[in-house]
Amino acid sequence: MSKQVLVVGGTSGIGRELAAACARRGASVVIAGRDGMRAETVAAELNTEADTAHVRGIAVDLSKPEVLREALSGIDQVDSIVLTGIQRDTNTIAGYDIARATELAIVKVVGYTAAVHALQSRISPDGSVLLFGGLAKDVPYPGSTTVSTVNAAMTGLVATLSRELAPVRVNAIHPGMVGDSPYWAGNERVVEAARTRILTGVVPTMRDIVEGCLFLLENPAANGVNLDLNGGYA
Repeated sequence: MSKQVLVVGGTSGIGRELAAACARRGASVVIAGRDGMRAETVAAELNTEADTAHVRGIAVDLSKPEVLREALSGIDQVDSIVLTGIQRDTNTIAGYDIARATELAIVKVVGYTAAVHALQSRISPDGSVLLFGGLAKDVPYPGSTTVSTVNAAMTGLVATLSRELAPVRVNAIHPGMVGDSPYWAGNERVVEAARTRILTGVVPTMRDIVEGCLFLLENPAANGVNLDLNGGYA
């Protein structure tokens, strides 16, 4: 029986690349995004790319945790849950936007937790949950007030969920800048500036992050791990 994988935030960027990698490995993959039609379109693209028919798309909005149980009701069983969804937010204390900050906190903290809650009884005992944080938890920047806070919160979720869901494994991955991701691709000035602060001198790629995700999802000894993948950002 093939592995059942859910990628929330799987319609673009790293989430899409991870969904594609899982499909190529023979998994049955559900990708979820706010726009159900877009999720279905991307699922069809992935089926073509991976020469499979095991990817489907559904609508899931992490900013509305009260409806996640219903949105995820069509998933009978799942081996791996990946939560990549994020709401971009540049928010300083001086210009603090409460609405944007609230939405991001709901998506990353309440939404992630509510999604796991909704699926708890359907996760395989040898399954795993992977949360997405980010470098901003350790390296804040102007406007990262809420981003840094919610990314740091992923370490708390890993600590609690790995205990509450045991034997299901729970880990988090914390990428730095990912040079070929849709968000950063084409912004060569910013990418080059970041490169000067990376000890390896190499800006990570989406493939690098996907490989880290697969390790955390598949290695049975990886549990309670917060994996930083940034090339050594100093």
